[in-house]
Amino acid sequence: MSRPPLPMRDGVAPSYLWLPEGQWPDLLSFLVARYPDVKEADWRARMARNDVVDGDGNPLSPHSAYKRGMRIFYYRELEAETPIPFEEEVLFMDEHLVVVDKPHFLPMIPTGRFLHETLLVRLKKKLGEQDLTPIHRLDRETAGVVIFSRRQESRGAYQSMFQKRVIEKEYEALAPRLHGREFPFTYRSRMVDGDKFFIMKEEPGEPNSETLIDVIEHRADCTLYRLHPHTGRKHQLRLHLASLGIPIINDAFYPVALPCKQDDVSQPLKLLARRIAFIDPLSGEPREFRSRRSL
Repeated sequence: MSRPPLPMRDGVAPSYLWLPEGQWPDLLSFLVARYPDVKEADWRARMARNDVVDGDGNPLSPHSAYKRGMRIFYYRELEAETPIPFEEEVLFMDEHLVVVDKPHFLPMIPTGRFLHETLLVRLKKKLGEQDLTPIHRLDRETAGVVIFSRRQESRGAYQSMFQKRVIEKEYEALAPRLHGREFPFTYRSRMVDGDKFFIMKEEPGEPNSETLIDVIEHRADCTLYRLHPHTGRKHQLRLHLASLGIPIINDAFYPVALPCKQDDVSQPLKLLARRIAFIDPLSGEPREFRSRRSL
């Protein structure tokens, strides 16, 4: 995609929308119907500021004609956002990559009620880089090492490492002690979407997820585990440990999805992306990055 016609503002890149099939008297009527949580007066105010434009950067007004297939650009706005009181740390930066140590509770990208309090927007704001893009993701609840791309032309080379599974990823988790197993061992299962949109579940069938599990140390009331996921399914480590009867401490999804804790940040999920290692696809040099956080 070419550079958008609106600039990055306070770390937030403009959103865009292709206008779908439909009959509307004007653009404002469509926007009010499409986004019921945004008041008509807010759309009018945005348009008055020239914050809603077409693909060529031409300002759009409330009475602009609705044209199917046209792409419009606008800024996503939130009335109020609760600050997340934990800071990310940049571990490494070169001309292609930014490697970051993400704190618990900080979402990766704007979604739902999070916009400015996301790792991507925070980094764009601090570094002033509109093209910054995460190469992979961590859950909001998970802390640790995550990699961002700075340059569109080299992004594919790094993304392909994750697609080809040539990345070595190491996690740590605190959970109850598991008896009756010899360590290390490999746990495999078939993971599918759960009954609720945000969780996963296991079902009989050919395994599509695999995790190597080992013990780092036994503590008084729990065990610190080392986890090597050989596949990258959503919530894989959380579901695997829960299925073994040792759910990760403070996991609000597994084995049972608890009510949303909203802005409560007092009980972080005890899961950390400790280490990422790979052979750099551009230089051929080995790379290794480790989180400085601890569980």
